[in-house]
Amino acid sequence: MKEAIKRGLIVGAGIITQLVLYLLFYLFLIDKLWIINIIFGVFQIVLIVYLIKYSVNYSVTLPLIILILIFPLLGTLMCFIITQNKNNSKVLKSIKTLEKESKNYLTIDPKISQEIKDKTSLRYINDYVGYPVTKNNDVSYYPLGEIAFDSIVEELEKAKSFIFMEYFIISKGVMWNRMLDILKRKVKEGVEVRVMYDDAGSIATLNKTYNKELESLGIKCVAFNKLGPISGVIMNNRDHRKILVIDGKVAFSGGINIADEYINIDSPYGHWKDNGIKVIGDAVWTYTVMFLTLWNAFKNEDKDFTKFKYNYDKKDDNGSFIVPYGDTPLDDERTGEDIYLNIINQTKDYIYIFTPYLIIDTDMINSLILAAKRGVDVRIIIPGVPDKKIVYTLTESYLDILIKGGVKIYKYMPGFVHAKVFVADDNVATVGTVNLDYRSLYLHFECGIYMEQTKTIFDIKKDLVDTINKSHLVTEKEATPKFFKAIWQAILRLFAPLM
Repeated sequence: MKEAIKRGLIVGAGIITQLVLYLLFYLFLIDKLWIINIIFGVFQIVLIVYLIKYSVNYSVTLPLIILILIFPLLGTLMCFIITQNKNNSKVLKSIKTLEKESKNYLTIDPKISQEIKDKTSLRYINDYVGYPVTKNNDVSYYPLGEIAFDSIVEELEKAKSFIFMEYFIISKGVMWNRMLDILKRKVKEGVEVRVMYDDAGSIATLNKTYNKELESLGIKCVAFNKLGPISGVIMNNRDHRKILVIDGKVAFSGGINIADEYINIDSPYGHWKDNGIKVIGDAVWTYTVMFLTLWNAFKNEDKDFTKFKYNYDKKDDNGSFIVPYGDTPLDDERTGEDIYLNIINQTKDYIYIFTPYLIIDTDMINSLILAAKRGVDVRIIIPGVPDKKIVYTLTESYLDILIKGGVKIYKYMPGFVHAKVFVADDNVATVGTVNLDYRSLYLHFECGIYMEQTKTIFDIKKDLVDTINKSHLVTEKEATPKFFKAIWQAILRLFAPLM
């Protein structure tokens, strides 16, 4: 922990130093060269016009425009913090190139394409986004992290060829120590083990050289998008995915990271409500390609991904459709949000949602309220115990308008909800890593799995119904903030893109 605090202070000091230098430089020029003030003013106008012209979502750009008008330097810096890394980072440029190339490994089955021609959400992911819909799968849903972990351990013990792990957070403790023991043993058995964790996500749990510690054990390792005192201000795009692939035969995803609270050991926020998903079948290949794409942006060691592909025997057609998908900040496509919006807009009977954070734009707000107004039973489950109080206050700022629009909001009073799930009409569901907040929807690398007509949907629905029965229905009176809290929430919304 001391190492994490030290590293965090160094990164924070670097960021503050950069901001102070920007401010001093600006003030010096304003004082010495009045023409600079005019140039900066013109630049502000150009920047605002650019944001207006090219915005795809005014809920995101409007707070930035307001900040630029009220606090010119702060607003301008925020724009650069959000966009500069995408434009200038060598790592992100490499990922963008590899993402285009890796789509060549994801072959669209023309027979399935024909079968889904009347299924608009599946067609969007399959034909437009480029993640192939598959049918030859078995999918298992785990309503708690500790249940998913038992299955993960069981499958890790079976590994014969390779293990690929990609997580936002890895934290030393019971969960990771048990997995690490297996990984070290598997390395000695000749299994290739690769571990990738996000450097920012794990800054409080791992020291800055932990990737080298794993390498010394024979485990290949990447710390994604490393933070530093100079680059920290623009290192804004994080790897929030949770992917585990074993021998190309089985894949795990869902909400759980590798830390003890995710399996309800020493959880600081009451009962930790999370989930996991296991896939066996053709869909595993998509998870494999997603992992290899980011991995090779750092290591560049795999010239042919197909050596990691496992070819399954075809099973009887059970009529279910499964499609894992990735979301990336490197293109203009909002895959995660668009999949959510498609589900909401096409729902006829009910839609139940798990989300730890509820920081949403006008598109999402209007879609949820419109669904409720046309008679859909819309229910959203959020935490009863917050993990980040400021972010929770921001989440609460959206409850009033949603509840008045007919959306039912439930707080899971036993603890914290970390699952990210949509289930609708006993026919559609998605489980993954995509939170209903700005960072997940626009800035992070994310993943999910979309399902139609599969029996797993009933397991997912049962989990949400059981959780609703343990939760508190928020009333309109409870959701209406007092005067000063409403002002505080409005201010926080200006900074929502950074939360």
